[in-house]
Amino acid sequence: MKERSVKIICFCALIFLAALTLFPLWWIVRSSLMTGPEIGTMAILPSRWLFSNYLEALQDFHYLLYLRNTLTIAVPAVILGTSTAVMCGYSFARLRFRGKRFVFALCIASMLLPPMVTLIPLFVVWTRFFDMMNTFWPLILPWAFGGGAFNIFLMRQFIMTIPREMDEAAMIDGAGRMRILLQIIVPSIKPAIMVVAIFIFLNVWNDILHQTVYLQRSELATMALGLRVFHGSYGTIWQLAMAATVLSIIPGVLIYIVGQKYLVEGIVMTGMKN
Repeated sequence: MKERSVKIICFCALIFLAALTLFPLWWIVRSSLMTGPEIGTMAILPSRWLFSNYLEALQDFHYLLYLRNTLTIAVPAVILGTSTAVMCGYSFARLRFRGKRFVFALCIASMLLPPMVTLIPLFVVWTRFFDMMNTFWPLILPWAFGGGAFNIFLMRQFIMTIPREMDEAAMIDGAGRMRILLQIIVPSIKPAIMVVAIFIFLNVWNDILHQTVYLQRSELATMALGLRVFHGSYGTIWQLAMAATVLSIIPGVLIYIVGQKYLVEGIVMTGMKN
């Protein structure tokens, strides 16, 4: 009886926490179906379900253009970032070279730097030296150099859980480093690769800071930048802004639904499967 009571209490606590987590999302959806004056009230449900807000929002919110521009950045960033993170993680986990610990410590220490510290130096490099203002390259190329310190650290930790005996056995059979990486390491860390890919995608999708700095032309606007069209000098059209926000989060939700199995497995996995 006592065990059953504990389970009921834990279940109720989980429901409460889940409701707190989903409440902001519900508030956005609910506001997207209301009139402007009604949004400021504490009504849980709209008095009238105005699905026409979405059609009206799409007149100014060029959804397909913003989606295309965002994916133009996100897809190469995910491919380059994930690939280089795997290679860097493998180098730190398996290879022996002088200064490896120092370089890895430097890589981890870079996570302590806030993005604002490197924003101005990177802006000068990309715009003055390479003349890449109003292009997608400054938002893509940084992912090609390791995929981020956290992702390198994550890959290294996963690869270190794989027994070295597998590498040694493959070397005895004549396999080189690249073949070991592609045929032994990569299949064993698929959950970690999916975790890194999802993290990079969501990071690019929500990165309004760098997109605002480098993309000044309206035809290059992404999802994050496109939401600003509803904010003007005379106020914000909240019901249309909320409708556009719902449309903008749909791709991210779909990506998470597709990859949630690997995401959860990658977070909880601490060693190789038997």
